[in-house]
Amino acid sequence: MKPTTTSSDWIARSLRSVWHPCTQMQHHEEVPLIAVSHAKGPWLYDHEGRRYLDGISSWWVNLFGHANPRINAALKDQLDKLEHAMLAGFTHEPVIELSEQLAALTGQQLGHAFYASDGASAVEIALKMSFHYWRNAGYAGKQEFVCLQGSYHGETVGALGVTDVALFKDAYGPLLRAARTVSSPDARNAVDGESAQDVALRAAKDVEALFAEQGDKIAAIIVEPLVQCATGMAMHDPLYLQRLRELCDKYHVHLIADEIAVGCGRTGTFFACEQAAIWPDFMCLSKGISGGYLPLSLVLTTDKVYEAFYSEDITRGFLHSHSYTGNALACRAALATLQIFRDDDVLNKNRETATRLMLELAPLLDHKRVTNFRQRGMILAFDAVEPDTQRASTFARRFFTSAVENELLLRPIGRTVYMMPPYVLDEEEIVGLAARARKVFESVIAE
Repeated sequence: MKPTTTSSDWIARSLRSVWHPCTQMQHHEEVPLIAVSHAKGPWLYDHEGRRYLDGISSWWVNLFGHANPRINAALKDQLDKLEHAMLAGFTHEPVIELSEQLAALTGQQLGHAFYASDGASAVEIALKMSFHYWRNAGYAGKQEFVCLQGSYHGETVGALGVTDVALFKDAYGPLLRAARTVSSPDARNAVDGESAQDVALRAAKDVEALFAEQGDKIAAIIVEPLVQCATGMAMHDPLYLQRLRELCDKYHVHLIADEIAVGCGRTGTFFACEQAAIWPDFMCLSKGISGGYLPLSLVLTTDKVYEAFYSEDITRGFLHSHSYTGNALACRAALATLQIFRDDDVLNKNRETATRLMLELAPLLDHKRVTNFRQRGMILAFDAVEPDTQRASTFARRFFTSAVENELLLRPIGRTVYMMPPYVLDEEEIVGLAARARKVFESVIAE
């Protein structure tokens, strides 16, 4: 009989051969890897049958649970038809239908979709499209980009150029083309009784001052609508997006909405921009668009942008490409994901789940070691108060380790504890997620 391979065996093999992302590998001398055997719904299981509630949707990608029967069925059907074909010179049903459905969700405001595989690639595409658009339109001097303080848009070289998280960016500074950075509308920046709207307007004035002085050089500003995720779930009022749209129109600057993490229902509407009643010039989507199944990203843009590239002159065309652009299997997973949104009235159900989860976490609202408790749709976050600098620096690792011991996958960003669970939690799982998160927090701050 073949010997059983244990979690320890798989972990040892992984540490010998796999370089894991966003990780200082030496930390795994203290914080063990988890070898996942299988998953179902919101639960991940290791090889010994221990389970972990996926409270962060496996890095914000999983919407409708692992091994979702409807997405599985769609992919099995697609496997027997077409797994992939190059999208240059060819096309296929899944990519056409997905493009049409996404355009419809924007009310045809963003009627053209360009595909890639991951979020950073989508950001690269949007940046290049904006730059090239202005050249094609006769404004070759508009070459600069603007990002927000604390912004994160990916870790390829172009995306890092519009990222403002030192931990990811500083080591590669000499490789990057620096962007201009403006104030964040993060509501935690409120002073002297300011409201979130006051902070939004104050941050927008910073943008206006820059545009007034340098607008003829600026191609685009990029923003994560409503929630700047990687900087610690920094949330802002929709008024900021409204004002940003007005300023971009006034000064002829493109607005790029990075909805990679905040789209697909995470903030309470399918697109975060809907809450501000605006549409950007470019919208980047990834993560949840395929339900968390397969790598897929895309940029939605306007007819006006598309037409600026439409020419007999090949040099005016957008010649960017990826081998797996518009992959049929990934697009089919995305179509199944959109079908679930329609069939299950997901956005309304999410509002109920978010309200219920907030109620279960309510005891933390007045906790002396908790500050800035906040929520936007299915994203909930709070900041831990850790007066000791050394303890604060290890808070995330200590919390993650304790969470795993309590059947939870929660991975704080610095001292920010957040939840971004799949949309399929039942009542018992909602209560369990909140109760265990509170237990873990209490144990970590008491150490």
